Amino acid sequence: MPDLARPAALALVLALAVTGCGADVSREEGKGDDATASSGSHYPVTVENCGEKKTFDSAPRRVVTNDVGITEIMFALGLEDHMAGYVMPDDKGDLTAVPWKDGYTKTKWLSKERINKELVLDARADLVFAGWNYGFNEGEGFTPAALQRVGIDSYLLSESCRNGQGKARGVMSPLDALYTDLRNLGKVFDVEDRAETLVTSFREQVAEVQAKAPKGADRPRVFLYDSGEDKPLTSGAFAGPHDIITKAGGDHIMKDLEDSWTTVGWETVVARDPEVIVINDYGDITAEQKRKFLKSYKPLANVSAVKNDRIVVLDYVDLVESPRNPAAISSLAADLSGFGS
Repeated sequence: MPDLARPAALALVLALAVTGCGADVSREEGKGDDATASSGSHYPVTVENCGEKKTFDSAPRRVVTNDVGITEIMFALGLEDHMAGYVMPDDKGDLTAVPWKDGYTKTKWLSKERINKELVLDARADLVFAGWNYGFNEGEGFTPAALQRVGIDSYLLSESCRNGQGKARGVMSPLDALYTDLRNLGKVFDVEDRAETLVTSFREQVAEVQAKAPKGADRPRVFLYDSGEDKPLTSGAFAGPHDIITKAGGDHIMKDLEDSWTTVGWETVVARDPEVIVINDYGDITAEQKRKFLKSYKPLANVSAVKNDRIVVLDYVDLVESPRNPAAISSLAADLSGFGS
């Protein structure tokens, strides 16, 4: 998936060294009512994040998030007061049509460019919530290890956990990744009841859709098209579209790819003959431009989805790990039902 980040200004390393960072910043700055709650019997707490045990002595108070899905996980948990701000470009769709839209008015939009160490230092962050290829990137030197060296803690989006096969990502099903992050963050911020309510509600919503969805051979073959002309970027088994497609009643044609977001060859797409194509809508190339490309690209001319014009669009935030995933399942199920078997 597209990565978000860009240079700003390195200035507060010394100040942070004096005051302390990570969980220590939470304790130093937490002098009010929140600090009293943080020092109660709930803490310290330990969660497992991408195979690493992380212990928090108090709730982080100046979280910086990267990208829309990650930011909305915090908003869905009602954690705006624990945020220093968020980073994301302005190509991520309608930010007002969500149940937690107030989070966007209460929280500072720090940058529409790429997240980087200087930006989070300027924000006096004590925790960065991002992911591999969702902000964290060795090539640009912005990694959890680099942040730890300047005293800033990190939490990795579970969808982006690396699985030990090079830089391949994904260690659990996409919805389980969402539920894991909600529960982990619920524990870290002492809002476990709120997290469990969300998980229960999402599970019920998904189960209701699944009960009505096609089964077995009746499921239409579905391909997720993100971007790319020479080679398409698509979803493997560990990115959000896999569960969105399968729970909505589709047969995800790239379900055998043990990765999250990855490229494949067009010849594989043609051979698997999707009956429906889902376009990921974001970025400089519009969904309509992507549709026109798919319809005009000669190697796809005989693919069922193109021949029958069965192409649907979902927003980026629907498809990456986010609290909008269950609603996306409902939306896609309605589309697939409209097409028939």
